[in-house]
Amino acid sequence: MSRGVVALVFLCRPVAGAERTSSESTAVRWLTPEEVEGAMGEVYAVRVLDALDTATAPHVRSHDGRHLLESA
Repeated sequence: MSRGVVALVFLCRPVAGAERTSSESTAVRWLTPEEVEGAMGEVYAVRVLDALDTATAPHVRSHDGRHLLESA
């Protein structure tokens, strides 16, 4: 099933303050790239890992809402 999902992911760095939760988040956690895949679903993990991969960015991926789809 195609949902027409477009996700823009940006690599950012904090410049001041401290991490905290908000109305949009229930937790804050720092992860290594190796920990990312085990901490979240496939389509979310690949977004984070793609953002960290600055050598071959940008990445274009297709998914069904839960799993990556093969490239056409």
